[in-house]
Order: sequence, then structure tokens, then C-alpha cells
Amino acid sequence: MFFDKQSNMEDKTFQRIKELTELQGTSGFEQDVRAYMRKAMTPLVDEVQQDGLGGIFGIRHHQDEEAPRIMLAAHMDEVGFLVTTVTERGLFKVTPLGGWNPYVVSAQRFTLKTAKGDYPCVSSSVPPHLLRGTGGQKSVEVTDILFDAGFESKEEAESFGVRPGDTVVPQVETIKTANGKHIISKAWDNRYGCTVVLDALEALQQEQLGHTLIAGANVQEEVGLRGSRPSVTKFKPDLFFAVDCSPADDTVTKNGTFGHLGEGTLLRIFDPGLIMLPAMKEFLLDTAETHHIPYQYFVSKGGTDAGAAHMSNEGIPSSVIGVPGRYIHTHQTLFSIADYEAAREMVIQVLKALDKSTVDTIIAGK
Repeated sequence: MFFDKQSNMEDKTFQRIKELTELQGTSGFEQDVRAYMRKAMTPLVDEVQQDGLGGIFGIRHHQDEEAPRIMLAAHMDEVGFLVTTVTERGLFKVTPLGGWNPYVVSAQRFTLKTAKGDYPCVSSSVPPHLLRGTGGQKSVEVTDILFDAGFESKEEAESFGVRPGDTVVPQVETIKTANGKHIISKAWDNRYGCTVVLDALEALQQEQLGHTLIAGANVQEEVGLRGSRPSVTKFKPDLFFAVDCSPADDTVTKNGTFGHLGEGTLLRIFDPGLIMLPAMKEFLLDTAETHHIPYQYFVSKGGTDAGAAHMSNEGIPSSVIGVPGRYIHTHQTLFSIADYEAAREMVIQVLKALDKSTVDTIIAGK
């Protein structure tokens, strides 16, 4: 079964996850991920289109122009940093792109991406030897942490093409855990969405759908859900489904917490930017239970592109088909293969089930 907790993910899907999570693209600089998505989607859809900010979507047209329009949207960007200053010593000051816990930034490997090339760099930290007698390190701000690519001066850094506005992105290898049930990577938020979009398009390639499908990925989600507004304005969907990764909170207890690895796809009923409409909730619950897909209710303190999409145009009923990941917005996220497989099946069955009657019922809210 697709949701078998002993599942060993097929090599093809693991390879896709590895390729997508190891790509580097922070908010506003998603070009490498976009190129990957374009190449992978093109044979699976009728056409590929981009919006003005760089979101990319493959479209499968329904022969009936009056058929409903369904949008399945990941986001391509991962959290990273933007160089603001090159110091006289040849190090860099940065500002965060997306939400970072400042205590996980120091002493990590990154890639500095410049117009002349990509260079290895590390984030600075203060060795314990230099803290003796100082009372220890006080509170940390990301903007206080210097990044070091080994250049000996500002002039040398500039000679290698380093300029303010360049980006710094985590450098991480994607691997499986010893028991084969989990994967450790960076950027599962939200290369999960990119992966599931491609897997779903492949699975549905020979399927007659009851709608025009617009599937792909937005830009700049991590800096305020900026990419979904242009894309829904361009593509005018009747329903919008974000596919995104959310923080797991299960390392100490599952009592009273949301996001538990191994318990299935997330049914996000509430976050500060989106209340799931009752008719949407009933449709998703019915789909999961009909197809025996493991799911778990999820309440979040953060948002997704669905929060911006549902307030766009004339109002678009929106939801999230998600997965939990431990330690997101860091170098290392740990996530469940079984949860991914449940979410993938959920996406596929949702897209199979949507036709004009079902979409009209969800929109009418009856």
C-alpha cells in the first residue's frame, strides 16, 4: 500500500527529492529550481507559462472551455540570506530571506552565489576560548553574524564578483536515515511541493480530468506570500491548492501538538491567514477516507500561499495539502517517506475527483 509505514521509497522519487532539495534558490533567486521544473513539466502538460515574477506552471487544458480551473501550487524558494555589505576584511554582512532562528545560523556551510560563480562559505561563530571571562555570548541577531568565504580583503572579494545583493544558501547533502523511513535534507519547505507536483502530473498523464489543471510553483513565498497573488491573477483558478511543508512538533510529545511524523498528510483547518471553508473540509475528508489515506488535522501559527490566494480576484476557495517536517527553516529537515506518499496520493485523488459539479458545490458552500 502507498501508506505502508515500512515503505521504501522507490529510487526514482528519492532521486527527484535529492535533486530538488540540493538545488539552491532563495526568495527572488529561484532560477535554478524554475529551470528544473520547466524541463520536468514540459512533457507532461499542454503548455508551460510563467507569471511576471517568475512563478512557473504547466497547464493541461480541458476540451470544454467552461470546465473549472484548478490550481496546484508549490513554491520554489527556500530560506536563505542576501549580502548587504562586504567588509574591509572581506567578510559579508547579510539580511535573512525568510524566517530564521538566529541560534541555528552560525558555524554552517553555505554557497555564496555571485554573477561570476558560486563559492563555498561559512557563517561565523565565536569559539569558546574567546568567550572566557566575558560572561558568555549574549543574544544573537542574524545581522550580527558574518559570513566568510576566505577572502582576505574587500578588494579580493570584489575581484571574485562579490557584490551586495548576492545570495547565500545552505549547502547540504540529502540522505536517508538508517531505518530507511525518513529523509534528511534542506529545503523540504518547499521542494516537497515541487516534487509532489511533478509526481502527480506523471501519475495523471493518461487520466481524463474534469477540469483544466494549472500545476507548478510560485516564487517568494518565504518573504510574505508574494508569488501567489500574481499567479492567481494570471491563471484565474476556481479553486487553489497549496502543497507545502509545515513544522512538526512531535519530538517531545504528541499530546496537544500538531504535526506528527508518520501519521499522514496534513489537513490544515486553520492558520492566521486562512480558515478552511466547511465545504472544502468535507470534500478533503471524504477524499481521504474513501481512499484510506492517512491524514492528521493541523493548526498552524504560520501561513502558506493559500492564505494570499484565497483573498485574490473575487475570492478563491483554497486549501493546503501538506506534510510535516522537523526542524524546517534550518540546514537540516527530517521528514517521513510515508507522509510524503500519503500526501502524493491525496493530491492525485483530489485532482481525479474534481469536476464541475464538485467544484460548484465547494464554491457554493452548501
